[in-house]
Parts: sequence; structure tokens; C-alpha cells
Amino acid sequence: MGLQVDASGAVLTFGEMLLRICPDGDSNWLKENNLPVYVGGAELNVATALAKWEIESKYFTALPANGMSAQLIGYLHQRNIDTSAIYHGGSRLGLFFLTKGSDMKHDALIYDRAHSAFAELKPGMINWDEVLAGVRWFHFSAICPALTQQTADLCEEALIAASRLGITISVDMNYRAKLWQYGKDPKEIMPRLVKYCDLIMGNVWASEKMLDIPVTPDVSESGQKSLYLKSALLSSEEIMKQYPKCKAVANTFRFDGGKDINYYCALYTDGHLYHSAEYQTDAMIDKVGSGDCFMAGLIYGFCNQLAAVEVLDFATAAAFEKLFIWGDATTSTVEQIKNAIKYEN
Repeated sequence: MGLQVDASGAVLTFGEMLLRICPDGDSNWLKENNLPVYVGGAELNVATALAKWEIESKYFTALPANGMSAQLIGYLHQRNIDTSAIYHGGSRLGLFFLTKGSDMKHDALIYDRAHSAFAELKPGMINWDEVLAGVRWFHFSAICPALTQQTADLCEEALIAASRLGITISVDMNYRAKLWQYGKDPKEIMPRLVKYCDLIMGNVWASEKMLDIPVTPDVSESGQKSLYLKSALLSSEEIMKQYPKCKAVANTFRFDGGKDINYYCALYTDGHLYHSAEYQTDAMIDKVGSGDCFMAGLIYGFCNQLAAVEVLDFATAAAFEKLFIWGDATTSTVEQIKNAIKYEN
């Protein structure tokens, strides 16, 4: 049986709100004394998309109790995100700096997240039964347990509570090498968190890095879609074998050749691998948040009880459309995304 989701309730995303500070590569920000700032964080990007698509959306993070936080909470309210679960405490927000046009894997990325309100949360501080009241889906990403052992333990505490309450759980296995700096390899942390998940999203290389599920040796250099999809199938089958709670595995494939982007995705569920059509562009605007948009698309599709191929097609188109939108979260409507779906010939 595939992934079954309660018909009503909120989707709660768990993670750190971040401010993305975005200097341009030509140093014009210094000449103009103007530095763009975007509100984001992987899990908030998911919450923002779901609220835009009229899925009840709730967000857990930690913010200091000050005027800036009040402004940010107002910003979330304007986007129909429930902020009642937010913990107020600590002294600062997390930041990251990313040169305009770059993605999260390049040297242009600098994190400034130490001692943030979220990073200082500890197990035992949160009443999870209260936070999870009325929640049907709990989503987190591999970014949270990458921060510190303490944050990994907090994440596990939340997952245990969500699992006990019968809530559907998903994870985005986004790997951030610059964050895993506290002496633990992801393979030592992620398996004990992933075991609670009903839906696992990432790519075959993240599964290898975090779950020790090997990638087929010849796939990295192949460039052949058929080989990548075969690797996705083998990886997905092994994930489900090792983590029997998992009902669906999604893989994204985004290849950047200079300015050209080639993008497609796969979804394995009920013993079948579905794959999307290929999307290409040489006119990308902002890479940040595309994967978060894909994750949101999966949640949207499953919450609306779409067929697996429809879930995948919607999520893939949503993620691709995000490449043409400034900022961390999508502004595309459901109708715009449906109109952008490409189908296999």
C-alpha cells in the first residue's frame, strides 16, 4: 500500500528561519550601499508554498523576542502560515550569505548560524503534543541535524512524538557540507532519523552520503538518463528495504552545464518507479528553493490524494518554475504550475 495521508489537518514544517543576504558578484552592493535580503530557510520555503496552494500550513522555529521577530511573524501571517508553534527565546536569527545567481553548493555560500535562537534549542524545552495538535504531516530536512548534536537530538525528539501520534513524516535529505562540522558523519546521524519517515526525498548521491546506500559506480560520469533512473530505482528499493516505514522515495536530477539546466525527477512507490519529463532552460534566475518547492509539491500532491504520477508531475513543474522566481520561496499558483507541466511524449 502506498502513502496514505489523513484527509484533514495541518502540515507542520520544522526548521530554522534564515535571512539570506545576497551580494552581487560585481560588488555593486558596495557602491550602491544596498544589500538584498530574502526571508527563507528550507522548511519555511516548503510552508510558504503549501500555504500559497491552500494547504493548511504551520511552522515551527525559534525566534528571539524582539521587534524584528514581530515583523517576521507579520510577514508569515500575510502568507497564511500558522505561527502559533514558534518558540520565542534566544538572542539572534540565523543568516547566510550567498552571491547572487549561485546555488547552495558553491564557495559563494557563507553561513552565520552559530548561537542562533534555533541552534540553542535543547531536547526537553518543547511540548511536542501541544505543537503537533491538529497536525497531519510533519516535515523536516537534513539541514537541522547538520547544525549540532543538540539539534539532531531535538529533531529526533520531535520525530518520536510525531510518530507516536500517527502523523505522516517526510524528510528532504539536502546535504550541506559546510554545516556538518561537529565531528559526526551524516551516516552516524541520519539513519536514526530517517527510520521514522514515510516519504524520503533527495537524490542518489545524498542517499549514499547520508544513508550509506551506494550509487552505481558508472552512473556519475554517464550523463544518461536511463542509467540515472536505474540508479534511482535501486537506491529507492534499498531505502525501503532498510527503512520499512517508508512508503515513497523521490529523487531529483538537476544538471547544470554552464548556464544550461537539465532537470527531471523520479518517484518510487507501490513497487513502481515513475519519472517526469525533462525540463531544460538557459535562462535561470534564482536556484535557491527549487528543491524545497519540489518537496512542497510532493506534500501537496499526497495531501490531495493525487495519483503517484500526478504527484510527481506537479512537484517537478513546481520546482522548475521556481528557477525563474527571485527569492527563496515560490510565488507560483497551482494553476500556473499545472499549466507548466510537461508530459513524456
